[in-house]
Amino acid sequence: MENTHKIPNRSLWLGLLVVASVLLLVDSKKSKPLRCPLDCTCSKDNALCESAAQIRRSFHRDITSLLFTANNLDSINEDAFIGLPHLEYLFIENNQIHLISPHAFRGLKTLVHLSLAYNNLETLPKDLFKGLEALTKVDLRGNQFICDCKLKWLVEWIYSTNATVDQIYCKGPASQLDKKINDLLPQSFDCITTEFEPYQSMDFNSISVEAFSFRNDQFVVFAQPFSGKCSFLEWDHVEMVFRNYDVIDSTSTVVCKPLVIDNQLFIIVAQLFGGSHIYKRDTSANKFIKLQGIDILRIRKPNDIETFRIDGESFFIIADSSKAGSTTIYKWNGNGFYSHQSLHQWYRDTDVEYMEISSKPHLILSSSSQRPVIYQWSKSTKLFDRRTDIPEMEDVYAVKHFQVKSDLFICLTRFIGDSKVMRWDGALFRELQTMPSRGSMVFQPFTVGSWQYAILGSDYSFTQVYRWDAKKGEFVRFQELNIQAPRAFSPISIDNRQFLLASSFKGKTQIYEHRIIDLSN
Repeated sequence: MENTHKIPNRSLWLGLLVVASVLLLVDSKKSKPLRCPLDCTCSKDNALCESAAQIRRSFHRDITSLLFTANNLDSINEDAFIGLPHLEYLFIENNQIHLISPHAFRGLKTLVHLSLAYNNLETLPKDLFKGLEALTKVDLRGNQFICDCKLKWLVEWIYSTNATVDQIYCKGPASQLDKKINDLLPQSFDCITTEFEPYQSMDFNSISVEAFSFRNDQFVVFAQPFSGKCSFLEWDHVEMVFRNYDVIDSTSTVVCKPLVIDNQLFIIVAQLFGGSHIYKRDTSANKFIKLQGIDILRIRKPNDIETFRIDGESFFIIADSSKAGSTTIYKWNGNGFYSHQSLHQWYRDTDVEYMEISSKPHLILSSSSQRPVIYQWSKSTKLFDRRTDIPEMEDVYAVKHFQVKSDLFICLTRFIGDSKVMRWDGALFRELQTMPSRGSMVFQPFTVGSWQYAILGSDYSFTQVYRWDAKKGEFVRFQELNIQAPRAFSPISIDNRQFLLASSFKGKTQIYEHRIIDLSN
């Protein structure tokens, strides 16, 4: 008997298999449960989590509302909500959250409402809400925010966003306690600070340091008493370090003072033995040549040199610390320097400072045997006349001056006792501030950019850096530097960078970089 059933052709069978597979896939999708962590309850659009100890990345991608209320969360990690492209409402309230990672909410481009209310937050990472362009409501109430520079970005964000931010309050610092964060202004935060960071160490001792400019180049010269040298350094613009430039060999060198007159460079080299000398830079031969000696009958034991100009004429003065010597002013006459005036004998002067008081040239001499003496320039005689002294300030080793706006101040260094800051009141210098100092031989004020500093060196402890506080009108302690027996400091600016040069009598000469730090970052 003939079989009447026909076998379907191969293509028909394949078609039936494809249809069956599609039907099975659709059926399996309908029956597959929604992804939801064990400690949460989920529907198609919402998820509510209770007693959760962490935020798990196991929610289904279509939810639009997510609530973590009264859980045990203490932090929110990076990309905690990645893979939720449709999330619009996120509530993380009444937890113990104290830390949020900077990119915790990355990818939530559709989020319109975010609540972090009633947690333990003291700060928030900068730009936490960056990329959340759809936000219209942020709730940060009930946290313990410290309104310092780390939170400045939030104030800026509140100031510029279109989102509504519920009123929140500062819980610190004391100056901001209970202030409304929403009412703070970005400009009320002073978040720029500075520091001196070790940059380069020079393997030699030095007792003085001077930074100077000559023919559009920056140089540094150190006096090395033990090796008897004036060591010159120049800035290497490629390697970005100070390198050796030249040397003047001398004996027991205490000061190497540069002086530029009519585009000519002179170096006054003060020595304890063998007399002091003046050198001139021979630019054609590219070396220093000895120009003249300095009268050894007047200058027996030089301790400090100061250069200045009055009415277009160039002078320098050498403070002599010997009993038989005499502090003497020298004047440039076009060919050399000659003795212009000897101020006094027998006083063992240790330091001299030139400054203008009420627009008139003055000198202040420090001495081991008398109070600091103030001299004033006489236009008629073209000499300095004794004006007064600084009362009740015995044993002052050195006096250095600085200005803050129109106010004139001086720093007085004392090896034993307190060093002091004094302010000119129009008639005399009055005490403003005392700094405990033991073993101090330098109290050096200087400016870097808009910052006014003073460094109090010590032979027995760390060197203290002070910075001027404009609100208080005085110096505040700022930083400690570890320099062995510092003797002089000098700032220098090169290639838009600022450095502080520090001579060390017993250790290595140090170079620090002045760095500006934004505390709001």
